[in-house]
Amino acid sequence: MNPQLFTNIQIFDGTGSDCFPGEVLVEGNRVTAVSHGSNMLGRDPGIDVIDGRGMTLMPGLVEAHAHVTYSNMVHLKEMGEIPIEEHTILGLENMKLMLDSGFTSLYSAASSKMRLEVSLRNAVDAGRFAGPRMRAASPEIVATGGLGDDNQLHMHHQGIEVVADGADEIRKMVRLLIREGVDTIKLNISGDNFKRKDFGRQLSYTEEEVAAAAEVAHERGAWLSCHARADAAVRLALKYNFRCIYHLDFIEGETFDLLEEKRDSIFLAPAIGIIYTTAYEAGPWGITEEVAHHMDMFGMLETAPQVYAELKKRGMRILPGGDYGFAWNPMGTNARDLEHFVNILGFTPNEALMAATKWGGEIMDIPNLGLVKEGYLADLIMVDGNPVENIKLFQDRDNIRMVMKDGVYYKRDSGEQIATVTVAASTKSVWEP
Repeated sequence: MNPQLFTNIQIFDGTGSDCFPGEVLVEGNRVTAVSHGSNMLGRDPGIDVIDGRGMTLMPGLVEAHAHVTYSNMVHLKEMGEIPIEEHTILGLENMKLMLDSGFTSLYSAASSKMRLEVSLRNAVDAGRFAGPRMRAASPEIVATGGLGDDNQLHMHHQGIEVVADGADEIRKMVRLLIREGVDTIKLNISGDNFKRKDFGRQLSYTEEEVAAAAEVAHERGAWLSCHARADAAVRLALKYNFRCIYHLDFIEGETFDLLEEKRDSIFLAPAIGIIYTTAYEAGPWGITEEVAHHMDMFGMLETAPQVYAELKKRGMRILPGGDYGFAWNPMGTNARDLEHFVNILGFTPNEALMAATKWGGEIMDIPNLGLVKEGYLADLIMVDGNPVENIKLFQDRDNIRMVMKDGVYYKRDSGEQIATVTVAASTKSVWEP
């Protein structure tokens, strides 16, 4: 493909600054130049000049709490009822949906089956299917009776989990999952109010069990992430150097200081999306307002702004991503978390977008990902409008007019005709929606 020069655009570069008019040159899979205004050097022969018609070019979004193998289910145990062949197809469809929604990278918060995300990641990386970059996760490692364990004595219910109890059993499970190729190990250290009242404030695992998981993961080079609503769970995650901590709803006191001490080595994601939709939009699936109150969804919506305002003040990297893939919080609506960051958690639109781009590149651990900057990977999207002025733009996929990953176009609006004419010894591609 010829070098691509995007002109007549607004640029959100991912740093949190306001959009500015400019031009961007992409050669191969890299951004090779960014200019303010229409002063890009040269209109050399062989360059395709793309008229963006005032739209916004920005880094692709990163989902920091991805569950790309979820099926928009009501109950977690439904995941176990999907045969692996059909589940693989579902995962590929969800990968393409996420890409079309503007997400060019996914940091998984758990797979539904052992090697499922590993195979999806490898297939996309090999260019066999369209999808975002992905850091593949293990299934959720859970204790007997913990979040995800829906088994009964008389009946086995396999959902999204692998059950492991005791230090030795956990060591073996972590070794197995790393052998099978996962990038990150997910451990449910705390319980969850979805399972029973106040369980989110309690531990599911002992310190000895958490230490065993960490011992193997650190020795063998895998990252650790955890479900940790309880204050004690977050403290264990910090003590044993977990990289990504999800939720943190009930932290207090000195835990804020402990988090701040490690702010340069950890990532946080509140997953506010699932709390909001469970509180307000899950009625058709049996979660009435009364049930949502019993689960303390409204209480968590009240405390989350306080918790995350303090964490934000302390300079923590807090990323969007909200357990999408449930019936009332469906896959492909992930960009709602950006609006929740603004309306519930008190972020400015610029800050929310920076979290989903610049910090997204950091959680993916790809040094040249997440900014529109010279030398950075050409993972770019074009949005019809200014997302700083309207953070809800991403919620309509029709507003995402172009998706480029690694310098390759994966989406150009289906209604678009691209006419190519020769202008000043150059090739000019004119957008004609």
